[in-house]
Amino acid sequence: MNIELTINQTPFFKGLSEEHRRELAAICNLKAVRKRDYLFHEGEKGSSMFLLAAGNIQLHKNTEDGREVVIRVIKPGEVFAEVVLFEKERYPVSARAVANAEVLVFPRGEIHRLLAEEGFRNDFIALLMAKQRYLAERIQELTTKDVEHRFFTFLRSQYGERETIHTPLSKKDIAAAIGTTPESLSRLILRLTEDEIIDWQGREIRMLSNPWKWLE
Repeated sequence: MNIELTINQTPFFKGLSEEHRRELAAICNLKAVRKRDYLFHEGEKGSSMFLLAAGNIQLHKNTEDGREVVIRVIKPGEVFAEVVLFEKERYPVSARAVANAEVLVFPRGEIHRLLAEEGFRNDFIALLMAKQRYLAERIQELTTKDVEHRFFTFLRSQYGERETIHTPLSKKDIAAAIGTTPESLSRLILRLTEDEIIDWQGREIRMLSNPWKWLE
């Protein structure tokens, strides 16, 4: 894998200069994570920020009664765990691969060394502020939109407005990612199938109509 090319193609890093992206490429390393393996656990001391290069990573928290609450499903090209750079000493969530994955690992100490340079620091903080705005919009969506809207918004954000989607995620994973129960998602899928809006067979979802036009 060309690490520098991967960083250059990552939307999160677009605001950095070419020089700063090269500096990031020089401090990171590539790590493979097998399906169902953990990258890190909630409460573990945070040592790195990550960029998902391939596969899918699920971020979840554990409740007091032992349930897992999925925060989001990371897709290739997304940066995560940047919270340990400034706000928290320990990871606030667990990260588990839901498909074989490859991640770029950016050690916290090396990032802090780059942040000592004013130009890099100003660029990088601007990126983090943009990420926070995105997360605030995501929280609003989960609290104000219905399950059908969240379902198609999730598919679009993960795979684009395709007629046929091949997903490595289980229905349970998708239900968690859109903030609903597997039972509620099953009822939604049944209704969408009966209305000839989608056809879901195995890991393939076919759009029989054009649901994307109703999202805006």
